[in-house]
Amino acid sequence: MRRKTAFTIVEILIVVVILGIVAAVALPKFSNASSRARASMLADDLRILRTQIAVFKGQHYGVAPGYPGCDNTAAPTQGAFVAYMTMSSTPDGQTAAPHTDGYRYGPYLGSIPENPFNHKTSVEIIGDSQAFPAAADDSHGWVYKPSTLTIRGDSPGTDDNGKSYFDY
Repeated sequence: MRRKTAFTIVEILIVVVILGIVAAVALPKFSNASSRARASMLADDLRILRTQIAVFKGQHYGVAPGYPGCDNTAAPTQGAFVAYMTMSSTPDGQTAAPHTDGYRYGPYLGSIPENPFNHKTSVEIIGDSQAFPAAADDSHGWVYKPSTLTIRGDSPGTDDNGKSYFDY
C-alpha cells in the first residue's frame, strides 16, 4: 500500500500563523529604521550646509551667503543664497557658472539638498530684523537666517529620542 505525503491543512495554518507573528514583530523595527535613516540624512545635510555657509563667509569678506552682491546691508533673498551656494563667485559676490575663469570660489554645493522629510529644496530666508521661527511649519525645505548663520530643516516632528527635527 502506498502512502501519500502531503501537508495537512492544520500544518499549513500553523506555518501561516507563525509567519504572521514573525512579521508582526519585525515590521515595526523596519518602519523605525526608515525614520532613523531620514533623521540621519537631515543631520548630515545640515552639517554640510552649515560647513559650506561658514566657508563662503570666510571667503567673502565675512558676508554670509544670501545677501545680494555680498552686501549685508541689502535684504537677504533665497535667490542670492541659492546662487552663492551653487555657482562660482568672486570675493565681492559676482557669480558665474561653475569653473568660470576668474571666479575662484565655489560652487559650495552641487544643488540645494532635498529635505528628507518633506522632499522640498526651497529655503525660507529670515531677514535681519525678523525673529527666527520657534517651530517648523513644513512650508519649505530649509529655514535660514544669514545674519546669525542659523539654518534648520523645516520639518515638524521628533526623533526616537524625542528631539525635534527642527532643533537638529
